Amino acid sequence: MTDSVVTRFAPSPTGFLHIGGARTALFNWLYAKKHGGKMLLRIEDTDRERSTEPAIAAILDGLKWLELDWDGDVIYQFSRAARHREAAESLLASGRAYRCYATPEELTAMREKARAEGRTRLYDGLWRDRDPSEAPAGMKPTIRLKAPQTGETVIEDQVQGRVVWQNENLDDLVLLRGDGNPTYMLAVVVDDHDMGVTHVIRGDDHLINAARQKQIYDALEWDIPNMSHIPLIHGADGAKLSKRHGALGVEAYRALGYLPAALRNYLVRLGWGHGDQEIFSTQEMIDAFDLPAIGRSAARFDFAKLENLNGHYIRQADDQALVTMFEQLLDYVPDGAELKAKLNDTTRAQLLRAMPSLKERAKTLLELIAGSYFIFADRPLELEPKAAALLTPETRELIGKLRNALEAVTDWNSESTEGAMRNFAEQNNLKLGAVAQPLRVALTGRTTSPGIFDVLAVLGRDQCLARLGDQAGA
Repeated sequence: MTDSVVTRFAPSPTGFLHIGGARTALFNWLYAKKHGGKMLLRIEDTDRERSTEPAIAAILDGLKWLELDWDGDVIYQFSRAARHREAAESLLASGRAYRCYATPEELTAMREKARAEGRTRLYDGLWRDRDPSEAPAGMKPTIRLKAPQTGETVIEDQVQGRVVWQNENLDDLVLLRGDGNPTYMLAVVVDDHDMGVTHVIRGDDHLINAARQKQIYDALEWDIPNMSHIPLIHGADGAKLSKRHGALGVEAYRALGYLPAALRNYLVRLGWGHGDQEIFSTQEMIDAFDLPAIGRSAARFDFAKLENLNGHYIRQADDQALVTMFEQLLDYVPDGAELKAKLNDTTRAQLLRAMPSLKERAKTLLELIAGSYFIFADRPLELEPKAAALLTPETRELIGKLRNALEAVTDWNSESTEGAMRNFAEQNNLKLGAVAQPLRVALTGRTTSPGIFDVLAVLGRDQCLARLGDQAGA
């Protein structure tokens, strides 16, 4: 094995990049970065019926959005089938594998008998030492590994510790199917070896696979990579993660308005810890990450925590960067195209000016979009029912007077407009709130908004006077 660290992320392209896969990719990426090594990407597309091009595209897109870059070209497992067959043939030649001519009916009977007797070894070795000349005519054999029948298979796992299987309970697994196609178990071993993978970091649902793969490594006389099997992610209620918990594709989190940095930070803390620290820069994650610090119990996914963390990242983000993210998100949200059509130099400048106020209130980019609605609203404004109810004849008359007072303001900003409104309130024996709410309704069409003087500054003099004029009494 080489001295430099090589990890790999190896998803099956049968669906989107789900949140558990994203965390596995992150852990592989962090470990490789920490040790100055490489993370390779292998698409395990040997299941030809279920592997799809859209799923491959979604996986690559999800990794790019999360900013988890891989080294070298993407490796497609199916394209290496000839190499996998070559490895199986070499095991056959060395006597460490054999041809099995068991019929489907015989295999079914074996399994039923084993289950009835409570045995986990489902294949009884029917063709293990049998002469191939006894094979039924026209039968295409599988190639099976001649696995050890006594002793133990042991994995020294960085997360799970020492894991031991009794060989008497493990089958002679199939390496090549009757149609000549390699099995997943063989393909993974050959690919990891040929790619120089030094560390396999994956979900603990693969732990039993590790035992099978160790036996293949031993038969091929290859060094086995360092193994780390990380616990799966559960919902906040402790049940296995499902769609109702948040088992969504990474692209769904983008559409919900989460920032890649926030999602990475949240995922790294799902099952891994570094003291009490909750918030990590990317470099801090790389510096601190290590495999033995991963817990053995399932991590719990908590949307509220993710949302709070995302809010922190939004508040810390550069205003111009948020304007860019805001614009990019419009490609992934309903009605985004309609809003995108309203983006121009003026509205972008208004959005940038509003950002310090908007980002204080938002936990997601969707909330940021919702908060900025007043910038993009068409005249005359569509009023929310609550806002419309406030526009009595008396309020409309007041709005007309407020417009007149603001019309006198020439140097237009939040301070000057606030000064004019405070003067108006004092002169008319009103509280500032009695002035602010009619302004808010007339300028935004809603009863809640960012600070009203920020709204005045963002919209600018002409737009504000026009909107006030729309709602003023005759």
